[in-house]
Amino acid sequence: MADFPLLFIKTLLLRPYVFLFLAAFFFAGRLLMGWRRTGLFFLVSWLTAFLCEFSSTRSGFPFGFYYYTGSTVGEELYLSNVPFMDSLSFPFLLYASYCLALVFVLPSAASPGRLQLTLDPIIRTSWPVLVLTALFHTFIDVIIDPVALRGDRWFLGLIYGYPEPGLYFGIPLANFLGWAIVALLAVSGYFMIDRFLPPLSSAQNGTATTLALLLGCTLYYSVLLFNLAVTFWIGESFLGLVGLMIYLPPTVLLGLRLLNRLPAPPASSVKGDSREIRQG
Repeated sequence: MADFPLLFIKTLLLRPYVFLFLAAFFFAGRLLMGWRRTGLFFLVSWLTAFLCEFSSTRSGFPFGFYYYTGSTVGEELYLSNVPFMDSLSFPFLLYASYCLALVFVLPSAASPGRLQLTLDPIIRTSWPVLVLTALFHTFIDVIIDPVALRGDRWFLGLIYGYPEPGLYFGIPLANFLGWAIVALLAVSGYFMIDRFLPPLSSAQNGTATTLALLLGCTLYYSVLLFNLAVTFWIGESFLGLVGLMIYLPPTVLLGLRLLNRLPAPPASSVKGDSREIRQG
């Protein structure tokens, strides 16, 4: 325990990009849903991710079998055999994926050409949002994990590996299934807690909600571009081009949605949280 403060500082200095993304998550989350919901989202998603990583390195569930090399022991904080920064990445990736899902699913009150989203109390914790969040969360790992596996060629370092190389640039397909499972478990767990919290004020709607959600989307694409930039920087051009092609269709659809030219469900048309937003 005496080494904890020093190791935390070393982790901060070694992985500043992780904490920068994490700070962006807390800032954007507070604007969208307040400190209490943001803190709960962080705790549920981080704990789910850590337990799944702890389990998978021992039993192979849910990511498949993999191992951490321990090459940075003494240089950064570990919880058991799992680097702290690794499980710490899941909360901001899940939140960014959640915002992206909400942008596609929430109703917009504005005319075509201008997006003005309403944080509908039913839709925001509905199963379409859950499924889309898991999809976007898994999609971004298609970019992240192959370049992370090549961490010895950039400043991440060689921190993990697989007993047998996987089909997708060395990544086993089970890994992507694991990312979907983590998203489904964490977000559905958060949704259950969220339904017992006081309703969000209607002041959270309109321009304020739209800007807060767009900040979350910006976080998503910042992480994406960071990993794509590293991919090309280390000379993995084919891997980078595959990533660009994968993200071209959803990015085009996002552009159309931002122009309010994609249909979305009307307010409260999807089953989920049955409470109304408090007026006033």
